[in-house]
Amino acid sequence: MKNRLKELFLQRAVSFGQFTLASGKTSSYYINSKKVLFCSEAVALLGDLLYEATSDLDLQAIGGLEVGAIPMATAAALSYHRAGRSIEGFFVRKQAKGHGSQSRVEGLVKAGDRVAVIDDVLTTGGSVIQAIEEIEKLGATVARVVCIVDRLQGAREALARYDYRPLFTIRDLGIDGE
Repeated sequence: MKNRLKELFLQRAVSFGQFTLASGKTSSYYINSKKVLFCSEAVALLGDLLYEATSDLDLQAIGGLEVGAIPMATAAALSYHRAGRSIEGFFVRKQAKGHGSQSRVEGLVKAGDRVAVIDDVLTTGGSVIQAIEEIEKLGATVARVVCIVDRLQGAREALARYDYRPLFTIRDLGIDGE
């Protein structure tokens, strides 16, 4: 499963050139995971790998920051269901909507819940930390942080107080990094 997902990322998501990342850093490569996260085969593989990466925990929810974590949480929730386990998916908005509940967390996450926070590609970890902060404001506990690809540019250090487990590092994809 893992090797096939890696192949799909390499075929569909990795581009070379000059890019500005969400962290503000510039890079000679870019990983656009959305080109993979809406592929049926990749979603099925990813859901199973996220289940595998978190199934040893007693979790009530799994999710992360929009947009990348939305299909990831859906895939994981489906894999949990297929395994006979219940879990809630959620996502964290980058900004609260100006109407409705104005909550940044969408889904059923409450105080006392144990959650896995997921993200697609991490550089410095800034995006996933935004999601973690919102989850912790609700009184939930982050039991594990899982990403698909760690670019090895500071995310592990930023997440040092959490159980952090990338499925791949940029080196696993055969890219030296920067």
